[in-house]
Amino acid sequence: MIPDVKLNGKSVREMGWIRENIDFPTPQSQTNTIVVPGRNSPIRYTEALGRVSYQPRSFTIVLSMLGTRKQYDQKVSELVNQYAGKLIKVIRSEETDVYALGTVEFVPVYDPLLRKGTITLECTDGDSYFYHVKESEAVISGSGTVTLQNDFMPVVPVVITTGETAFSWRIGEDTYEKSVSAGTWEFPEMELGAGENRLSVKGEGVTTFRYREGRL
Repeated sequence: MIPDVKLNGKSVREMGWIRENIDFPTPQSQTNTIVVPGRNSPIRYTEALGRVSYQPRSFTIVLSMLGTRKQYDQKVSELVNQYAGKLIKVIRSEETDVYALGTVEFVPVYDPLLRKGTITLECTDGDSYFYHVKESEAVISGSGTVTLQNDFMPVVPVVITTGETAFSWRIGEDTYEKSVSAGTWEFPEMELGAGENRLSVKGEGVTTFRYREGRL
């Protein structure tokens, strides 16, 4: 397989570039500690909101091509005009089921002796998580128990009901209940954790759950 990367669904290889290198380091956790005189350990706020939050993801992509300066400038112009400073989805050929999201800037360099040009795509404000390309969906008709499988990233599903429907679920030691009419709903309390999430549904209509999973 020839290494490739897609920007908003468009292959850079098909645009005439060779992917030389990519670097997608794992984002660091957001940490804040306070050293108090007289204490032997600092006060840590890494999980102050109940979970670990992460710094923006930074990544770089190095592309190259062989050709004249005119050909190189034309290819650079195509890239810069389409993507510079814009929020884009980046999919690597090694993991085509997830994408990174962020804005990119470009650093072009041309070597006239080698007749080789490179351009580096740099992102410093990417979302912490890789998002699944395909949105997850679960459908239940009538009453029953539905299991929503989720990757690592916490997510609140969009719930679509076609009739009067009642929901109940547990998160830790807490139990939640909701009753709604036909429509589209989002309940902040219905946040899905990693793994299996079970909910009880009571109603006569069709209930659809949609959500996008993610991982570091």
